[in-house]
Amino acid sequence: MAKNGENRKVIAENRKARRNYEIEETFEAGLILTGTEVKSLRTGKANIAESYASDEDGELFLYNAYIPEYLQANRFNHSPRRPRKLLLHRKEIHKLTVGIQREGMTIVPLKLYFNDRGIAKLELALGKGRKLHDKRQVERKRDWDRQKARLMREKG
Repeated sequence: MAKNGENRKVIAENRKARRNYEIEETFEAGLILTGTEVKSLRTGKANIAESYASDEDGELFLYNAYIPEYLQANRFNHSPRRPRKLLLHRKEIHKLTVGIQREGMTIVPLKLYFNDRGIAKLELALGKGRKLHDKRQVERKRDWDRQKARLMREKG
């Protein structure tokens, strides 16, 4: 389970994920990165908006995550959209793969950040896709809750 850490330096965030998916459970995963990828992440220009995680032979990989090339790296640079292996406990991998296969869910990356020890982590979520009418209903409920809170503050 992902912990609510205060000492996180968020690199990239998938803001549309909570709108497009109904999040069931979150996980914290490590990433296998090269040195130039870590240096590039420290500049803070990564993008995980279109990325997804998938299972291959009992291992999870992150696909389509964009980490730009590190400019000072010359010929030792990395490919910006290469698949990256995710590091999770075996029970967590099993829980995620069962969710994908049986329940028709998706593994959605939510945040890419450095933890308090300076290690790159990825917050993953197991979510179910929302239909258009579900998105509208959630938006209406959020607006009504906001308006209700405003009215309660005004009344005292």
